Amino acid sequence: MRMFVATACLFTLGAVSAAQAPRSTLELTSPDLPAGQPIPDEFIADTFGCHGPNLSPALKWSHAPAGTRSFAITMFDPYEPPVSGWWHWVVYDIPATVSELPRGAGSARNPGLPAGARQVRPDGDAPEPHYYGPCPDEGDPPHPYTITVYALSVEHLDAAPTSTPANIDYLISSKVLAKSTLVRPFSRPRKSP
Repeated sequence: MRMFVATACLFTLGAVSAAQAPRSTLELTSPDLPAGQPIPDEFIADTFGCHGPNLSPALKWSHAPAGTRSFAITMFDPYEPPVSGWWHWVVYDIPATVSELPRGAGSARNPGLPAGARQVRPDGDAPEPHYYGPCPDEGDPPHPYTITVYALSVEHLDAAPTSTPANIDYLISSKVLAKSTLVRPFSRPRKSP
C-alpha cells in the first residue's frame, strides 16, 4: 500500500512538473502562403518547364524560446525524388534579433537576408546559393513543400563554405531548441497531348 501511495505521489508530482515546465510556442507564419491554399505562382521556379519568378515567400516567426542564439530556415520537398527528397532552400546563422524575412530574401545575391545570415546551394545544379521554387513533374500529385524555422542554441553553425543542404540539416539537428513548420502543396497538371 505504501509503495502504491509513494508511486502515485511521484506520478502526480511528475505530472505537475511537466504541466508547469515551459513549453516553446515558436510559431511560423507567412502572409504569402495562406493556410489550406496551394503555393501561389509568384514563388514557383523558372526552370524545367516552370515559368514563375522564383521569389522566396515572406516569412515571420515569433515566441522563440529562451536561449535562442540564431535561427535557420529550410524548405524541403519529401516527395521529390521519392527516395531522398529535394532541398529547395536552406538559410542559417540568422541572428536571434531577427523575426522575419521579406519576400525575395532568397535571391541569389542575398539582398533581403539579414547581416550574417548565409544560405547554401539548393539541390540540383544551381551555380550559387539561392531559393529554388517548386517545380514538380507534370501530373504528379501535389507535393507537400515543408518550410521550417528552427530556433538554435548557437550563434553560428560550424559549416564549411561548400556545405550541402543535407550537411546543414545535420548540423541543425543537434542544436534545435524549437521548431515550427508550414506545409503547403503545389502541383502541375499534365498538359494535353
